Amino acid sequence: MEDMAKSKSKKFAVRIVNLYKYLGKSKKEFVLSKQLLRSGTAIGANLAEAKCGISKKEFLAKVYIALKECAETIYWLELLRETDFLTEGEFVSIVNDCQELRRILTATTKTTAKNLKEQRD
Repeated sequence: MEDMAKSKSKKFAVRIVNLYKYLGKSKKEFVLSKQLLRSGTAIGANLAEAKCGISKKEFLAKVYIALKECAETIYWLELLRETDFLTEGEFVSIVNDCQELRRILTATTKTTAKNLKEQRD
């Protein structure tokens, strides 16, 4: 599951970078899109760090951070949609990818936390 999340998060980050460029060039929107760029690319960056964690606890902490960045990214996408910087079609396409990542990360955190708890018991 880790490799799937890493691959999907990188593809998602590329979409976010391209959306950032589009919003700046075509819509002249720079404030919200900069926040989106930061949170949307941080998902994959945190997963890359998680893979090199020195313990399962550190891995779990980084995946939780990636999950939080996912939630923040959805917020910025919703705000861009509600302020008409994104069309409904543009919004649905990219938010669906982010929600899929969130589901994967949620499952990863639950499984990892359960495994850690079982190791302690």
